[in-house]
Amino acid sequence: MTRDTTDSSLPFCSEYLLLALIALFFGTLPVSAQQQAPAVPLVAHSPYFSIWSFSDTLNGTNTRHWTGSEQRLSGLLRLDGKTYRYMGADPQNAPAMKQVSLRISPLHTDYAFEEGGARLQVTFFTPALPSELNILSRPVTYLTWTLRSTDGRPHSATLLLDVSSLVAVNSPDQEVTWGRAQTSRLDILKVGSRDQQVLHRAGDDLRIDWGYFYLAVRKGDNAATATSSDAISAFVESGILPADDDLDMPRQPRDGAAHLAVAIPVDISPNQNLIRQVLLAYDELYSVEYFGRKLRPYWRRDGKTPATMLNDAEMQYPDLEKRARHFDDELTADMERVGGTAYAELGALAYRQTFAAHGFAADFDGTALLFPKENFSNGCISTVDVLYPSAPFFLLFNPSLLEGQLKQILEYASLPRWKFPFAPHDLGTYPLANGQVYGGGERIEEDQMPVEESGNMLILVDALAQAQGNFHLAEKFWPQLTKWAEYLRTKGLNPENQLSTDDFAGHLAHNANLSIKAIEGLAAYSQLAAGLGKSGIAKQYDDIAREMALQWQGMAKDRDHYRLAFDKPGTWSQKYNLVWDQLLDLHLFPASLRQTEMAFYLQHLHSYGLPLDNRADYTKLDWEIWTATLTDDRSQVDLLLAPIGRWIHETSSRVPLTDWYDTTIGKKVGFQARSVVAGIFIKVLADKNLAAKWRSFAP
Repeated sequence: MTRDTTDSSLPFCSEYLLLALIALFFGTLPVSAQQQAPAVPLVAHSPYFSIWSFSDTLNGTNTRHWTGSEQRLSGLLRLDGKTYRYMGADPQNAPAMKQVSLRISPLHTDYAFEEGGARLQVTFFTPALPSELNILSRPVTYLTWTLRSTDGRPHSATLLLDVSSLVAVNSPDQEVTWGRAQTSRLDILKVGSRDQQVLHRAGDDLRIDWGYFYLAVRKGDNAATATSSDAISAFVESGILPADDDLDMPRQPRDGAAHLAVAIPVDISPNQNLIRQVLLAYDELYSVEYFGRKLRPYWRRDGKTPATMLNDAEMQYPDLEKRARHFDDELTADMERVGGTAYAELGALAYRQTFAAHGFAADFDGTALLFPKENFSNGCISTVDVLYPSAPFFLLFNPSLLEGQLKQILEYASLPRWKFPFAPHDLGTYPLANGQVYGGGERIEEDQMPVEESGNMLILVDALAQAQGNFHLAEKFWPQLTKWAEYLRTKGLNPENQLSTDDFAGHLAHNANLSIKAIEGLAAYSQLAAGLGKSGIAKQYDDIAREMALQWQGMAKDRDHYRLAFDKPGTWSQKYNLVWDQLLDLHLFPASLRQTEMAFYLQHLHSYGLPLDNRADYTKLDWEIWTATLTDDRSQVDLLLAPIGRWIHETSSRVPLTDWYDTTIGKKVGFQARSVVAGIFIKVLADKNLAAKWRSFAP
């Protein structure tokens, strides 16, 4: 944690350097740099600890959980005796500061405000560095304020952050308790539900109601703290917090449960950047239940306590901030290089959302396991056709994290209870990974996704093997992979009437895009066999895949494009599954096929993107970027991405990034805050030089 640049008690020269870098960054940020986004990530760690701003300005509305339920972080600045509001819509009797800039990068959200001769920068920083699992899994976001004079005069100021107890419950009628703690470096406030029924509730539109939220401030910053429902009103009236904590607990948030509040007085001198900071953290106690075993959060696997976690986070901040700014700059530049400004903006929005849609747990041996949640879809945990679109992100940044998602599916499919010849769809409903619930669960086949999930698993295990340079996962689970390859050999070329990952469109027989996945899955199985020294099997399945690919071209051709379904002339669809033919060096389909499809797609663009197929105007964001990756022509990429850039800025659906929206009016059709947006990183992954660069940082 940093202090004033004039404070001679700073112990490390690196902290002076950090302050200079931050001052340089904020001093040169144009006041017109006002990014627009459907919603802005503030605190993004897991499906339960995920807080966003749903408006153009941080003080336009109250902050919310990704589901839309209020989880209020309220911010006030007392400047020369007058109180202004920089975060949240309340209290209305405190005027809103003028927001002059917003910059969203992969790891940071930077706001700037000006009022009364002073400039206030508010930065939310989540150090989600993908190669450092101890830091990545740590549920801590840094909220940093930077103040400076803009009129050349000194100013007296006090910063306030007030956190509602709604942050620790599912609904306002649940009772909470609160309290204080301290470490050698920090003063800490905490709040949690009274009942603490850990992992007792599974479902979609839910908030956490176990564990504890922590608000920590550095000792020596002269901060006042309070646990009181009157903190905001007292601060507006007098500029100070209530002297007495509220001890009347437990109490419901709707009935006046205490808030957690920190107020930090500062004196601003001309030509000075004054910096203060707090830490926002959440300890879930347990992250998920995996076939009856309650799994600890990964950061807790060695018995680490919240106090130790917070102390470590506070001490490591200067180094993390410096490295994270470099990470932001490098990744943004690389995304601009391959896809332009709109693509880089999309990456900044998708990055933290990706991790925030996962539970990050430790297996009994300490291995990292990731469990994605189908946010605002059906609440499933570890859905295979969610792992599939999100995989490019993990293949690019840290393949071991993809292994930490695939392993659970493979283990489940190895159990006698999974009796089907195809791959499972899911492991349950978040946070309970105790067995499939979708499509009849383990009982019936009718509403499952047999070709979809089997193809997904074969492709992903092969992609992982190529990224890691070994085939240990394929070797361990070879019987399951073989069973799925056999299923695709008999069922994959011309799929029966069944669901695909785009299940919202309903059942479809003879699905041409699904057939591509099956064919590529067989070729992936061939590559896995070759990697394990099974040359005869490799040759057999490579021949099968190539013969199927030839048949596919004859079955799907429809004048100037290829059909949605083999038996439906005049139809079309995005053939986004073709992307693995390039990425895995399968070379099953001729380049002319992709060129033909791309020319057709460019004739069917709408204002905000390319429809998924001819049946409706809606599209899927992840598949649009996969489709854009089918071409090497940068001008075609730009044409496909330009409408998406407009959509980011103009959509009226103010929610964390949706992946299912209408291409004509730009509104969300369904889904939000899902991890599948990680699929947009496939364009970087497809650049072999960039993929090698980013993968080189992985452990």
